[in-house]
Amino acid sequence: MPEESLFELSSPGRQAWSLPKLDVPAVDAGDAARKDNDLPELSEVDVARHFTRLSIMNHHVDKGFYPLGSCTMKYNPRVNELACRMPGFAGLHPLEPETLTQGALRLMYELAGMLAEITGFDAVTLQPAAGAHGELTGIMTVRKYFEKRGEQRDVVLVPDSAHGTNPASVALSGFKPVQVKSNDKGEIDPAELERACNSCVACLMVTNPNTLGIFEPEVKRICGIMHKQGALVYLDGANLNSYVGVHRPADAGFDVMHINLHKTFSTPHGGGGPGSGPVAVTKALEPFLPKPVVMKGQKDKGIEGQSGRTLDPLIPRSLDPYFYLDYSRPDSIGRVMGFHGQFAVLVRAYTYIRMLGAAGLKDAAESAVLNANYVRAALEGVYDLPYKERSLHEVVFSGSNLREHGIKTLDVAKRLLDYGMHAPTIYFPLIVPEALMIEPTETESRESLDEFIRAMKQIADEARTNPEALRQAPVTTPVRRLDEARASRELDVCYK
Repeated sequence: MPEESLFELSSPGRQAWSLPKLDVPAVDAGDAARKDNDLPELSEVDVARHFTRLSIMNHHVDKGFYPLGSCTMKYNPRVNELACRMPGFAGLHPLEPETLTQGALRLMYELAGMLAEITGFDAVTLQPAAGAHGELTGIMTVRKYFEKRGEQRDVVLVPDSAHGTNPASVALSGFKPVQVKSNDKGEIDPAELERACNSCVACLMVTNPNTLGIFEPEVKRICGIMHKQGALVYLDGANLNSYVGVHRPADAGFDVMHINLHKTFSTPHGGGGPGSGPVAVTKALEPFLPKPVVMKGQKDKGIEGQSGRTLDPLIPRSLDPYFYLDYSRPDSIGRVMGFHGQFAVLVRAYTYIRMLGAAGLKDAAESAVLNANYVRAALEGVYDLPYKERSLHEVVFSGSNLREHGIKTLDVAKRLLDYGMHAPTIYFPLIVPEALMIEPTETESRESLDEFIRAMKQIADEARTNPEALRQAPVTTPVRRLDEARASRELDVCYK
C-alpha cells in the first residue's frame, strides 16, 4: 500500500513529546502563532512506524544483497557507528584549538600512517571528501609537481577500462585526457602505451584491478614505460579492497593514488554522501599535498615537519607527543576541503582497520576475490563472459545472449528487484555490451551468493520461456518501472 505523508497521518491533539515543567512565567503566544506552525500532530508510535515502513520500501545493504559492481556497497559494521558517535568525537567543532582536539588529531595522524603502510607510499592527505574528489586532488598534485619543475605537459593518458570519473578529473585539472585502448584480454597493452607516451604526457591514470575486475599483469612494466618519459603514474585505488594486505601499489612503481574508504574500509556511502577519498603519494609529491597536514611533535625532540614551530613550554606533559596542524607548506595546492576532511568517516575507517588488523584486512580481500569468482564460476555459460582472464573482486558478464529473446540487461536488472535483490551495475564498463558488473563483497555468505545465483539462472530461463515477465518487471516494488531518461530530466522530489 502507498505510504501516506505525515500530514495525512496527522490527528489533532496527538503528540510524541513532553516538555519539562516551566521554570519561567508562562506566556500565551496566541492562536495565530499556533496556526502558523502548520505542523503534523502525531504520537511517537505513529512517527516510528511511518519511517520504518518507508525504510522497508527502499532497498539497502542492511536489508538484502547489493552486488553493485565498481561502487562496492559493503556492509558497514555497527561498531564503526558506535565509535564515531562517541561524545568526544561527535561533539567536536572544527575550530576548536589544538590543545582540545588532541584525540582527533592523533586519530587522523595514525590513520594516515596506516594508509601509508598499507599502500607503501610516503605521505597521505585525508582531506578529499569522496573518491572522485580524491582523483581531482591527486591530478592537481601532479600538475603542481610539473609546474614546480618548469615542465609543460598537458596530456594525461586514460585507458578505456578506467573508471568513468577519470577523464572528468583530468579535464577539471586543466589537462587533456587521451584514451588508450585495451588489448583483447581487457588489459593495458604496453606496446600501445609506448606509442602514446611522449614528453607531452604528464601522467597515466590506471584503475587496477580495472573495471573488468582484472589485475594488470604488466603493471611494473607499465610504470617503467611512463617513468622513462619523465611522466608519473596515477593509481585509481578504488579497487584496493581486492588486494589490501597482498600487494602494495608503491612497490610496483605508482607515484600517487586515491583510496575510497567506503569501498575498502567499510564506511557508508551512497545517496550523495558521506564519503572519503584520501590521497597517498611518494616523497617527491609530498610537498604539494593539500594543507594543513596533521603533524606530531615531542618536547624532547621538537616539532617535526616544515613549519619550524617549537612546542609551547606551557603545553602540559600529558600532551607529549603533541599533534598539530601544519599550515606552512609553500608548495601545497591549498585546501580542497573546508576543514580537515570527513571526520566521522575517518573515525569509522580507523575503527575498522584497528578491529581487523593486518591479517583481518588480508582475509577480507581474499574473501572478496573468492566470492566474486564463486559467482563467476556458477554463472559462466548462463550469461556471456566477454573477457576470460581471471578476475579479482568483481566479474563482468554480458546479457548479449538474451537479445535473441528480445531481452536487455535492463530487464534482467529490473526483474532482480522482484527477487528481493538489488541489481548489479549495468551498462558499465562501456567496453562490454549489455554489461552486468557483479561485486558481491567479502561479507556475503555462501547462502546469499547461492540465492543470487539461483535468481540469475531463473531470470535467464524466464528470458527464454516468459520474456514478458522481464519486460514488465518489477511488479512487487512500491514504484513500477520508470521512464529513466525522463526521470533524470524532470526530477520530481515533491510529495503531492
